[in-house]
Amino acid sequence: MTEFRKITNQDIPTILKFMTDFYAIDGYPIDVEITRKNFELFISKPNLGQCFIIENEGKPAGYIILNFLFSFEFGGTIAFLDELYVDSNFQGKGLGKLGVAFSQEFAKEKDLNILFLEVELHNERAIELYKKYNFKPHHRNLMVWKNNN
Repeated sequence: MTEFRKITNQDIPTILKFMTDFYAIDGYPIDVEITRKNFELFISKPNLGQCFIIENEGKPAGYIILNFLFSFEFGGTIAFLDELYVDSNFQGKGLGKLGVAFSQEFAKEKDLNILFLEVELHNERAIELYKKYNFKPHHRNLMVWKNNN
């Protein structure tokens, strides 16, 4: 049985381990202490979004992070599916599919107008999964500005 549970501060070490493994796939840097503090803040301010731990047969198997935004263009509150990760020990069991479906149901329950995400272009498996759940490429490019303070 698979469950999706809002994380608590007690789950942060587990999520940090998963996140470190996830970021290593594409060589993304991670500062564990800053990330730990960010999770504490994120948990304390649910208006920022929600993080869910994916549990399979009672064992931590991955996580989902949804961030909330307000968009006039898209008619109100929307969500960014910031991260969906399934640990390699649990891959191939359909947990990614369940995670996407859970995220969509959560968005419907919270009356979120849009659920958007980014995916690495080389991750064809994820791209195909998202397409099966009616995600479509957007005609705009994602651009980023970083405050280097």
